[in-house]
Amino acid sequence: MQRVIVNMQNFVFSEAIERSLRAGGDFAVSVVQDPREVARQCSLLAADALLMEVTGFTPWLLAERLKIRGAVRKQSPACKIVLLVDENAEQQVAEQVKQAKRDGLIDQFIYASTSASFLVALMDTL
Repeated sequence: MQRVIVNMQNFVFSEAIERSLRAGGDFAVSVVQDPREVARQCSLLAADALLMEVTGFTPWLLAERLKIRGAVRKQSPACKIVLLVDENAEQQVAEQVKQAKRDGLIDQFIYASTSASFLVALMDTL
């Protein structure tokens, strides 16, 4: 069973992702609402993967997400970092997230328009 931490701007969206992961795969999912708690929760729960939303607003900016990524990697080097971005509403941010993947800063990225079943399948392959 993979342990996944989810941190999204919209709590309803994070709950939908949690339900999809639990229903579609072998995941133990914890939703963390406060971005300041993400790294600590990843360590406490020995997370296998961290799924975070990136937007154009604080505290969900890419730079802030990469700081969290750095803290998580110090404590849990094997934890996979996955960023989710709305490629339609946040086109420039989506390009930055894609570049972060190219640069090896994150393990994967997902567009918000991705189906729930594809999200589950992708998380299962990490």
